Amino acid sequence: MADILSRLAEGFGEAFTVANLIFAFCGVLIGTLVGVLPGIGPVTAIALLIPLSFGLEPISGLILLSGIYYGSMYGGSTTSILIRTPGEVASVVTTLDGYEMAKQGRAGPALSTAAIGSFVAGTFSTLGLMLLAPALASVAVAFGSAEYFLLMLLALVMVSNLTTGSQLKAIIATLFGLSIAMVGIDPQTSVQRLTFGVALLSDGIDFALIAIALLALPEAFTNMAARTTSHMDAQRIQGSIWMTREDWRRSAGPYWRGSILGFLIGVLPGIGPSLAAFLSYGLEKRLSKHPEQFGRGAIEAVAGPETANNAGVGGAMVPLFTLGIPGSATTALLLFVFMMYGLQPGPQLFDTNPELIWAIIASMYIGNVMLLVLNLPLVGLFAQLLKTPPAMLYSGVIAFSVLGAYALNFNVFDMLMLLGFGLVGYLMQRYDFPMAPAVLALVLGTLAEQHLRRALSVSNGDLMTFVERPISLALVVFILLVLALPPVIRLLRMRRISRQHFDAGSGEGGQQ
Repeated sequence: MADILSRLAEGFGEAFTVANLIFAFCGVLIGTLVGVLPGIGPVTAIALLIPLSFGLEPISGLILLSGIYYGSMYGGSTTSILIRTPGEVASVVTTLDGYEMAKQGRAGPALSTAAIGSFVAGTFSTLGLMLLAPALASVAVAFGSAEYFLLMLLALVMVSNLTTGSQLKAIIATLFGLSIAMVGIDPQTSVQRLTFGVALLSDGIDFALIAIALLALPEAFTNMAARTTSHMDAQRIQGSIWMTREDWRRSAGPYWRGSILGFLIGVLPGIGPSLAAFLSYGLEKRLSKHPEQFGRGAIEAVAGPETANNAGVGGAMVPLFTLGIPGSATTALLLFVFMMYGLQPGPQLFDTNPELIWAIIASMYIGNVMLLVLNLPLVGLFAQLLKTPPAMLYSGVIAFSVLGAYALNFNVFDMLMLLGFGLVGYLMQRYDFPMAPAVLALVLGTLAEQHLRRALSVSNGDLMTFVERPISLALVVFILLVLALPPVIRLLRMRRISRQHFDAGSGEGGQQ
């Protein structure tokens, strides 16, 4: 514990420099703004700013982009409460009761409990990251190439098998991402793969370009195709924004329950903070003395989910920092930024670059305080952003996307690929193909291939290397369980439904 505190003190020393404080403030401010603006979100913002971060120092660049990630979770509650439109997926649950509170003239307390809950969760999850990451990193030192390959395979299986919507579409999206990752020269045989004779594809396709194309352009294309021209009407913030004593009493329990639940869910690769928000809502409704108020403006139905989705951010950083395994599209982008700076997240990073990790952790403590100071007094100002005409907003997104793509290599071919993959992303979004599996497969594909080949090379091609050690065997069993459980659950659910129909039919027949 003494070593952790000394490392944290060194991290604060690095984070408290003038430059890093400015980058932390810019990150959380941009995160709040993109959270407030519907349809933008942290993934789009980080994808657009990756080219900008090329010229920054690694610590400054990662502090900026991490601030956007957890800052957007704060801003997402504003649109959920005021216009019933979630700023990002994790804030969907907040719309149920937050908007009802706003219609009752209680938008202020709803926004306040969301901001305070986000601060509590952000601080708790950063504390959990600080305590858990070094311990997990010390265990992960024992991992070999076989274990790392299985970990990456587990992340891909979880994100494609446990995603909402069609499982088949998630698998197709995963295979699409893996196919893009294979473009270029084979690192072992030096044979060109999937380049189709185009010399410019020999070095592969730039991840930043694909990230911008798949994550930033589709939302802009969708909104412009819908020809939405008017801004959204928001509920007014009436009266005081402060919470009453009763509001505090009803929010206290959801704060700590949401923090714990969100952090634990966030640690699991491929899950992300969205599931934590939904589970928190169900938990609070079950524990509430007045469950009938849920859906009609219950403040704990805002406090719990908002706390849970913010705690999930710190939790998602744990596998990213310690194992180099991203759990969502956003952390996949952060993993790419690490690699762009020549760094490989994992247990060795705590030994080779401890000042980087601890500066980021320290900046998360500082950023959460900045967010609380920004959100409570300035929430009315942020709400004015909702008056931005969508045409102007999404035209700006397209302009920044094209500029960012051109800035990568300064050639027209990249801009053509941006347009092509942007149209692919638009079609994926229109037909409900999830983006997260594709992005995760894209960033993990190359790493998984390297570890697979290394493991097979060391074992002379013997596949038993993946089950010989206890850790690798446990990972194989876990992967099989993740693959098997969803079909079993669906089968049991179908049997229960058919049995209920049969019993209902038998009852009607008996009455006749």
